[in-house]
This record gives sequence, structure tokens and C-alpha cells, in this order.
Amino acid sequence: MGKGKKSVGLAVRLALATMVGMSCSGVVAEAPVDLTGTYDVATLTPLERPKMFGNKQFLTREEAARISRDDAALKAARNNNSDPNRGAPPAGGDGSSGAAGNVGGYNTFWIDNGNAAFELDGKFRTSILTQPENGRRPELTAAAKTKFAQSRRSRRGNSGTAWWQDEQGKGAGPYDDMELRPLAERCILGFGPTAGPPIFPTLYNNLKRIVQTKDSIMILAEMVHDARIVRLNSAHRPDHMRTWLGDSVGHWEGDTLVVKTKNFTPRPGLYGADENLQVTERFRRVDDATLSYSFVVDNPTVWSEPWGGEYPWPATTAKVYEYACHEGNYALGNIMRGARLLEAEALQANANKAR
Repeated sequence: MGKGKKSVGLAVRLALATMVGMSCSGVVAEAPVDLTGTYDVATLTPLERPKMFGNKQFLTREEAARISRDDAALKAARNNNSDPNRGAPPAGGDGSSGAAGNVGGYNTFWIDNGNAAFELDGKFRTSILTQPENGRRPELTAAAKTKFAQSRRSRRGNSGTAWWQDEQGKGAGPYDDMELRPLAERCILGFGPTAGPPIFPTLYNNLKRIVQTKDSIMILAEMVHDARIVRLNSAHRPDHMRTWLGDSVGHWEGDTLVVKTKNFTPRPGLYGADENLQVTERFRRVDDATLSYSFVVDNPTVWSEPWGGEYPWPATTAKVYEYACHEGNYALGNIMRGARLLEAEALQANANKAR
């Protein structure tokens, strides 16, 4: 999965075809500002504040510069030529985060997570999250903790064994049905909520494209070419009409676009969230080349309190290319075939022991 070769083309055309009241110019006459543009949201600022910072909200300029230098040095080291005489990694990977770590590991070639911590209103923040005060997601509810504990068994690394057979009787296994596989693996949504809501930076493919019309605003995410339509000054759809990206309705408060989204499926793009998720986003133009994006997450069945944050969206002249990933691709079928092969090997091994 990764960057495709074609222009964004089809995804945008299909999205635009559903937008009501599109004008030829694409500019909203009644809107106080036009948000149309392409933005690169990559940043070295983490979503959650590292615990070592406590309640410290801001970095000094020197600390921010050091983060950039350290990241550049790390990437340069990882981009050094590999030893052509090195041995093969052990079966199941060597435990690292790179290509030798496991099947599907990423080397530095793929990473495009920016080269600096972001600056907003003249300050460098220690995290994207600003609410709660510690800049970290709040505690999970008791029910959510139980749910997370149950789901961890399906998130083990590839050990080269059919480990899930040892847990039979505890519900459906992680390879019993293709629809039980992670949404990103199935190419339904990106890795993390790259299309939102809320919208987070990720490891690569961090471009966002906004097209604004009289009645609707489209937000296109480069990763998995998700196109979210925000209907302006509209009512939400009935509660039984639920989608992966939720139902987004927006309105203007002064020069700020406020978008409220609800009616998610039980598995939204935001990890851990459920169908009770509601997100409020605010888009504000800071200057001709920058948007401010802020959000508040309210999901009382998962987190003990609302949480949110803010970060800038710098404009870019880079083009958004279509993401070459679609549900039912070769990888998904082979994942299931591999699971069946491991199960057959386990059955044979058990039969041999019984002799």
C-alpha cells in the first residue's frame, strides 16, 4: 500500500458529483473566507505530550530546533546503504520497527512525517492535544478497558504460528473472517483517522485537499483517498444512517468553519472509539498560507472526559496522487490464505504428537 501513480482523479470526481449546489468557480459567495487549497499536515510534534514534559505546554525555540536536528540525523543514519553481506533476519522478524522487524515493516523510504515541530501563534507546542491539561488522552471507561483487553489478542505480531487456535472458545478469531481484519489493512480507512474526524498527521501521505462550494465542503485525505463531504447549514441524517466517516454538518461562526460529526459505525477510524463518538472541528484561516485546525472528541462510553487539540495546516503546491489501495486487494486474500496454511501446519503438528 502506498502512493499511486495517477492523479487523484476518480475519488475527487465522485465526491464532487455528490456535492449539492456546486458553482463553476467553487467559491462560496456567502462564506467569510475560502478554505479551498491543498495542505501538508506532516509534523514532528506528537499527538500526545511525552510524559517527561508533564503540564509543560510549549517548547523553547532551541528545543524545537534540536528536535529537527535529531530527526534529520536519525533519518540520515537509517538511509545509509545496507550491508550487502548481512544475514537474513530471524523467522518472524528481529523485533525492530524497520523492514526487518516483521512482514510489512517500513523502512525510511516510506516515512514522510515532516521535518519540524509545528509553530502556531508564535509558539512551539509539546503536543497536538491541549485538552486535558496534561496533553494526553483521558482515562478509559471501565467498559472500554474490558473491550480493549479483549481486542489485544487479535493484534499480536506475526510469529509464524497459528497462535489464535490456542484461544478457541473465546469468540471469533482474528482470521476467521476478512471483515474482522483492521480497517486500514482492508484499505477502507487510512492508518489512524487521516480523513477524520478528527484528522491526525500520520507516518506518510499527509496531504489534505479542501474544495469549497456554496452548500458543501469536501475534505480529501491523500491516504486511501477518503473524501468526506461536509454539508453546510443542514440537519444531521437519522441515527440509523451510519457511515465510516460519520455524518458531517457545518456552519460558519464568524470566520471559523465549525463542523459537527456523529452517526459513526461501531468501528470509526479513530482507534478505540465506538458508534457513540461525536467530534467538533474548527477550521480557521490564519493567513494566506495557513489554516488552524482544532477538534474536540466526545465519546463518553470510551473516554472518561472529552479531549481535543489544535495544530496548523500549512498550504503546499504539492499534488495529491491517488492512493493505490483498495479493499479485496492481493494482500488481503493472501493474509487469509496464510492463516489457513498456518492452521493446517498446526493440525499436522498436533497429529504427529498424538502418534
